[in-house]
Amino acid sequence: MIPNKVKVGGIEYEIIQIEKMEEQFNHLGQILYTKGIIKVDKELAPDRKEQVFIHELLHACFYEAGFEEQDEDMVNRLGIVLYQVIKDNHLL
Repeated sequence: MIPNKVKVGGIEYEIIQIEKMEEQFNHLGQILYTKGIIKVDKELAPDRKEQVFIHELLHACFYEAGFEEQDEDMVNRLGIVLYQVIKDNHLL
């Protein structure tokens, strides 16, 4: 289950589920750092939606830690592993 809000580095991010995000924007999630918004495609399967949320959450973590330039491949790989750890250990 994806929360409605999450704090990262003391900054609150609102999580918004957007209909047809993939169809309209050709991606499953998005983060708007300066507005404190994480968007996730509402129509994804529950597991995929959670995985996308974790991916975007990692972007927020890196950004709030001062890494404005991020390697998308690294975020993808780490996001997949972190999602598995959280899911298999019933943390989400």
